[in-house]
Amino acid sequence: MTDRLPHEKGFHVSWDQLHRDARALAWRLQGRGPDDGAWRAVVAITRGGMAPAMIVARELDIRIVDTISVKSYNHQAQSAPKVIKSPNMEYIGDGTGVLVVDDLVDTGRTLEVVRAHMPNAHVATVYAKPQGRPQVDTFVTEVSQDTWIFFPWDMALQYVKPYRGDD
Repeated sequence: MTDRLPHEKGFHVSWDQLHRDARALAWRLQGRGPDDGAWRAVVAITRGGMAPAMIVARELDIRIVDTISVKSYNHQAQSAPKVIKSPNMEYIGDGTGVLVVDDLVDTGRTLEVVRAHMPNAHVATVYAKPQGRPQVDTFVTEVSQDTWIFFPWDMALQYVKPYRGDD
């Protein structure tokens, strides 16, 4: 087994690809809401879920969009995840008719906390890794657990040396 840097086992997602994949997620969700196929609201998991949630809300004509923020670290130490910002629970309630959208499910720890907060919500992610898949109701693309996903907000254009040969 060779040691690889994250970008060598990476899945690089451009803004165009994220937009296409988030629209594909919306297509899968269309007509699946409990109110004659419609959804009442979208709750984005911050921060990565904000861009896909906006695209899904636009495509499905959902006007109520809120956020939930879960913190699972303290500086660099991993800790038990906890909600640090909740959506408007008077409107969201137990999550019935609500789409919760995130960019990726990795281990599923964040979604466990979100599901405890909104047990009847429908959880949708653009990308899913096997360990977290049981926490997701709908997703678009599965990647292996050891794949590192580079989202467009994490990248900048730069030169990359070829695998073989000189420049």
